[in-house]
Amino acid sequence: MPAPVPARAVPGDIVPFLRYADPRAAIDWLERAFGFAPILVVDDGAGGVAHAELRLGSSAIMLGGLKDDSLGMVSPAEAGGVTQGIYVVVQDAEALWVKARTAGARVAVNIYDTPYGSREFAVRDPEGHLWSVGTYRAGSSEG
Repeated sequence: MPAPVPARAVPGDIVPFLRYADPRAAIDWLERAFGFAPILVVDDGAGGVAHAELRLGSSAIMLGGLKDDSLGMVSPAEAGGVTQGIYVVVQDAEALWVKARTAGARVAVNIYDTPYGSREFAVRDPEGHLWSVGTYRAGSSEG
């Protein structure tokens, strides 16, 4: 695995992080469903994943395995639902809609056109995390 590319620290950058019961399967699914590319995968010494970073375009996410620690993060299954979602900005929502469904995404919201000019859909990954996808970039006036 190549060394991670250092990111330029910019105040206000947001990098979501998630925990999965099976982080290796999650990495594989995120590659197939959305096109994420692993930047860094750190083994936990027991065959699991202590920390992983995945890139999609100019953005990245971090993930790791479930563990009992001071953060108290649980899976959506343990929580009995989702408590957050991630919005992925794309130019072609139709293409990612097909790709995500082919990878086995569970549809939460079918693809549709919003009143504010975005083409969007929402799916759940195999462990229940909510992924919304659309053509609207938050904080801009562009649809």
